[in-house]
Amino acid sequence: MAAEIRDIEVVVFDVLGTLVDEPGGLRAAIRDAVPTADDAAVDELLARWQRHVEREQQRIAQGDRAYATSETIDAEAARLVADRAGLGDPATVARMAAAGRRLLPWADSVAGLERLARRFPVLGLSNASRTALLHLNAHAGLRWHQALSGETVRAYKPAPEIYRLAVDTAGCPPERVLMVAAHAWDLRGARASGMRTAYVHRPVGDPPTGSDVFDGHFGGLDELVTALDR
Repeated sequence: MAAEIRDIEVVVFDVLGTLVDEPGGLRAAIRDAVPTADDAAVDELLARWQRHVEREQQRIAQGDRAYATSETIDAEAARLVADRAGLGDPATVARMAAAGRRLLPWADSVAGLERLARRFPVLGLSNASRTALLHLNAHAGLRWHQALSGETVRAYKPAPEIYRLAVDTAGCPPERVLMVAAHAWDLRGARASGMRTAYVHRPVGDPPTGSDVFDGHFGGLDELVTALDR
């Protein structure tokens, strides 16, 4: 369901999963590190990585662990994958751990951001660390006017302080800031902070449920840009 969204001053994008294919990039890095693994084994290793990241971010949110950057948690996940796969070469493990710096954009991400950035201030808002975002932006060719990391407030989305960081940076009322994401859980956090919300479909996203109320649902960035251009 595409929609026309009015009275927006700043557009904020989630990065991992919304603009770049995070699972695909991690899967490729695991396959490179363990070339003898079949598809099922790679999928199991990827699931192990993702479970670790999710669990540690939740522990941080609950106060059970001090804040650690995404790169620290990814390094832990890579070590778990390496141990499971019997991989002992430190250089190979280190390259796998840095996979988050080398994620590829979705086909419409670069052009969509380019179009939007001609008309709106555009922010990235990510759980990725500042250093990871720097390298990821360069690798994927993403264009925005500023990229914000949860590292700044030492929290992970959907913690409210991350959305406040975006609104404070935007310098306008939250109802004039549009949060764009492929993850309904992310948009729920933004909406609770007073931001406008737009869901963009991605194969790896978290789709809305029937109870979610977002300002627009879009099949891709082209649809979103067209709606904002009206």
